[in-house]
Amino acid sequence: MKPAAPRRVLLRALCLACCYLCCAHGLWKSGNHEWKKLIMVHHWPATVCKEVEKDCRDPPDYWTIHGLWADKAEQCNRSWPFNLEEIKDLLQDMKIYWPDVIHSAANRSSFWKHEWEKHGTCVAQLDTLNSQKKYFGEGLDLYRGLALNSVLQKLGIVPSGNYYQIADIKDALAGLYGVTPKIQCLPPEQGEEVQILGQIELCFTKDLQLRNCTEPGEPAGGRHRAGRGRPDRALEVCQDGPVFYPPPP
Repeated sequence: MKPAAPRRVLLRALCLACCYLCCAHGLWKSGNHEWKKLIMVHHWPATVCKEVEKDCRDPPDYWTIHGLWADKAEQCNRSWPFNLEEIKDLLQDMKIYWPDVIHSAANRSSFWKHEWEKHGTCVAQLDTLNSQKKYFGEGLDLYRGLALNSVLQKLGIVPSGNYYQIADIKDALAGLYGVTPKIQCLPPEQGEEVQILGQIELCFTKDLQLRNCTEPGEPAGGRHRAGRGRPDRALEVCQDGPVFYPPPP
């Protein structure tokens, strides 16, 4: 009769595992953790430095990754901490394409930690993104596939002292990608003439197919704060009209 004890232990362990999985599934599906689209967020380093009013040291002169976000979901699993060891094979590319523009290299992983805990734990409900290595690896793949830097150059949209029209940028990107992006700017302050180009978002379905970032009748979105600058200095959806695309310092 003694062999029954291990079976009871095994059954109890299986029940606990099932309960854990059900709770985790419920956490992802409840409240503000339900989401419909992925957002591949690129930001322009020169504008990031201006937004947070920090003298960034040698910011990249190309668009870098801000993050891979779910819409309408944040910090979905607080018990899933960031582990740098899980993405050690990606670090070379992460330092180039997904850098912390603001902090020094010594603190770079704090930015990745923030992105994983705030956004990665939400999109991890997809099998293609259900680990830290998959999340950051897929973000890098999407970035390379979109090739935003090359696309803008081919369209003749380059940093300069000249102004562009927001409608022209949006139409040019929509014509090439086949979907409508969302473009965010830093509003002009006193002494500044026009808004400043800061962020370009391209959106995907849960199957990782490009889709419009907004649908007819859907709000374009509000303000976005980097969380490290003045509370009144934040990116927001660009207004129709001229925009400054600042050259790197």
